Amino acid sequence: MHAPGHGGAVFTSPGVQAGLVLRASQRFSVAGPAATATITLGPGEGLDLLLEWGGRPEPPPEGEADRLEEYTVAYWRSWLGRSRYQGRYREIVERSALVLKLLVYHPTGALVAAPTTSLPESVGGTRNWDYRYTWIRNAAFTLYALMRLGFTDEAAGFMTWLEARCREAPAGRGLQVLYAIDGNPEVPESVLDHLDGYKGSRPVRVGNSAAGQLQLDIYGELMDSVYLYNKYGRPIGYDLWEALGRQLDWLEKHWQLPDDGIWESRGGPHRSTYSAVMTWVAFERAQRIARQRGLPAPISRWRDTADMAYKTVQREGWSPDRRAYARHLGGTALDASLLVMPLVKFAGPGDPRFLSALDRIGEELVSDSLVRRYEPDGSDGLPGSEGTFNLCSFWYVEALTRAGRIAEGRYVLEKMLTYANHVGLFAEEIGPAGEAVGNFPQAFTHLALISAACNLDRALSGELPPL
Repeated sequence: MHAPGHGGAVFTSPGVQAGLVLRASQRFSVAGPAATATITLGPGEGLDLLLEWGGRPEPPPEGEADRLEEYTVAYWRSWLGRSRYQGRYREIVERSALVLKLLVYHPTGALVAAPTTSLPESVGGTRNWDYRYTWIRNAAFTLYALMRLGFTDEAAGFMTWLEARCREAPAGRGLQVLYAIDGNPEVPESVLDHLDGYKGSRPVRVGNSAAGQLQLDIYGELMDSVYLYNKYGRPIGYDLWEALGRQLDWLEKHWQLPDDGIWESRGGPHRSTYSAVMTWVAFERAQRIARQRGLPAPISRWRDTADMAYKTVQREGWSPDRRAYARHLGGTALDASLLVMPLVKFAGPGDPRFLSALDRIGEELVSDSLVRRYEPDGSDGLPGSEGTFNLCSFWYVEALTRAGRIAEGRYVLEKMLTYANHVGLFAEEIGPAGEAVGNFPQAFTHLALISAACNLDRALSGELPPL
């Protein structure tokens, strides 16, 4: 660090080109790597303190801090003014939209899953992951949420990022599960042994080895996002359609393989029911796009694969003993990810099988509005426990709403909103004492909140379900 004039200081780090510049309207002292000051403010007095990347390390001109604050407030008010949502949950929906906007890396349009790493799912535990990357899985939910609110520019940016990943995918190989925000597929996971972690929760990780997992559901979310964008945003181009066709060719050959699933289990691959559902989504949406646009496509092959995936879920994913859909094909353990069935139109909201599964999830995985991801049968290969999963809680709200259980859905949503922090933000999970656990704030949670609130609002107003 150096501090010319002591009205500004530059903090530098090896390997980082730009320095972090501190600018203040009062002088401060510099001792080694620290800049310190003791300042007494009287009535009506203020202190301008600016921290920014780059720039000149000198005191800010008089009034600069006020001007920047006014500009920032005006920008965000103008951005929120584009939202089409005017419903009863407007405050929390707009707060969630702000979270998503702040998690977007503007140069590429990529959405970061969370801006933090290694915040534990259970304090003192080892389930600590680095979420500072972009997951393909976020695609459909991101585009759906942003377009529902009217933020088409951000949706277009993320679609551009997705198109680049499809084009860059090596021939004969599927997409990677996650990427760096600049599209780099190299995100090796390592452990920082010299750090204790949050409240002693070790290890502290950098990178995420889930990038090398096989998670077959991502193709369903990818094609759903393209379908939604093509229908409600802008028509997709031929180059993207060709790139998507190559991904579907790969999926057609590999969709029946065991995979690591949506929850990125480290207990080894299984044949996931959710992945089979999303295989159906991938080929069903591809057929819709082709027919809507008249695009060249092997429609009959896609229809046959979608039919096979659908029948596989109904024959092997359904557990007659539990009267519910199971986490793994041929298994019996419950999984809250299957709450999305009516959301992606795999099952009608009044389908008897889905209603039965909804009841079983409510009985076994839900506790006072809080939803666990799955039954803890030890198959995830990880020690310790985790909190309830906020994403699943908001999926539960939407499933109840679509099933016509509107009063229950409203109770769960409004109970969930009490767990937000003082500025309306949610972490990944909620712990046993109602505390936020896991990485924070989490995009997936806020995406699901927007969708659940919008659908419940429409149901309470007596309107037909959207999309």
